[in-house]
Amino acid sequence: MSACGSYSGIRRTRGAVRRGPRYSPCASAYNQDQTPATMSGCAMLTINEIFHSIQGESTFAGRPCVFVRLTACDLRCTWCDTAYAFHEGGKRSVDDIVAEVEQFGCPLVEVTGGEPLLQEAVYPLMERLLASGRTVLVETGGHRSTARVPEAVVTVLDVKCPGSGEAGRMDWTNLERLRPHDEVKFVIADRADYDYACEVVARYGLARRAAAIHFSPVHGSLHPRLLSEWVLADRLPVRVQLQVHKVIWPADMRGV
Repeated sequence: MSACGSYSGIRRTRGAVRRGPRYSPCASAYNQDQTPATMSGCAMLTINEIFHSIQGESTFAGRPCVFVRLTACDLRCTWCDTAYAFHEGGKRSVDDIVAEVEQFGCPLVEVTGGEPLLQEAVYPLMERLLASGRTVLVETGGHRSTARVPEAVVTVLDVKCPGSGEAGRMDWTNLERLRPHDEVKFVIADRADYDYACEVVARYGLARRAAAIHFSPVHGSLHPRLLSEWVLADRLPVRVQLQVHKVIWPADMRGV
């Protein structure tokens, strides 16, 4: 048993916000079933919102960032704070999305959701954002393979703990393919989640695989002081992560 305990369940902006579709010259390249065109610039994504805000999480916390939030998620985490992204959104071309991102003049971009890896055209989008000279992050729930995420993209991998209700969906091979610049996040609701996260960190040697490991308390549920005391007592190689945007703005405010 580790110092953090054991969990037997482990098996192995404020800114311009735009929602909905805009006219795109690529629209004619799609049939009624939205079959992707061959040109990456004309590939289509369902976008929930694009906005400019302060990055609230990861080692990039505190930096201005453009967020591209994709619609749809096949998880239903108990503590989800973006359920509006399950269904709301409109079709946008990659060209259209990149053009809007460029308007903010910001070098940092995060592709998020929902679950961004559900949409095939997310890969040409990330490539185009990289080609524009930007630092690109993708935040993913951990249950979809990260094998095709471009090498230069920083993957922020969210490992679901039992309190999320979705721990059984994790694709554990994603932890084995972490690159030195990737980051791992655990959203922690209680002591059981904490023990589970500790076990995963130890089992997969995450301290040597990832650039950072974040333990994030469920906002309004687990007090960050208590989580901090656990981390200090166990001398863990992790960061206690608060959601900075929820400190700056109301926790339920969209577009930040």
